[in-house]
Amino acid sequence: MAYTREGILRMEKSILNELAWSLSCLTVPTPYVFLVRFLKAAKSDKEMEDMVFFYAELALMQYSMMITHCPSMIAASAVYAAQCTLKKSSLWSEMLRHHTGFTETQIIDCMKLWLRYHSSAADGKLKVVYGKYSIPDRSAVALLPPADLSQESKKAAAI
Repeated sequence: MAYTREGILRMEKSILNELAWSLSCLTVPTPYVFLVRFLKAAKSDKEMEDMVFFYAELALMQYSMMITHCPSMIAASAVYAAQCTLKKSSLWSEMLRHHTGFTETQIIDCMKLWLRYHSSAADGKLKVVYGKYSIPDRSAVALLPPADLSQESKKAAAI
């Protein structure tokens, strides 16, 4: 054994003393913290919550997404992607803009990643999340087709 239990504890105490026992500098918010708040702002139902958490768990497996987008952006775009997929009448309300701090334009690129991850979830190597959200207890949201952005683009162009 390279280290003794006592040696490890001494080193941990030394590190904590150096940090003045302040561990708050070592923590960062995760998307979950923002998801809970943003879901309230979206006035979500059970199906919406399940869809948002499905997207959030898909993101955990996407290292590139987790390091290139801040947790609040991940959460906001998950809500937006879920609303598009579930064809909610109001996709991005003023209340969501206020609580997230993002406009639709700011989150659209990140939201497109969600839809791509969703469409490949059934065929991916890591199918646990897909399986978890394919059951009725989770509203079987993984089985729903992701939003078709080409249709949304046509609607926006018509307006």
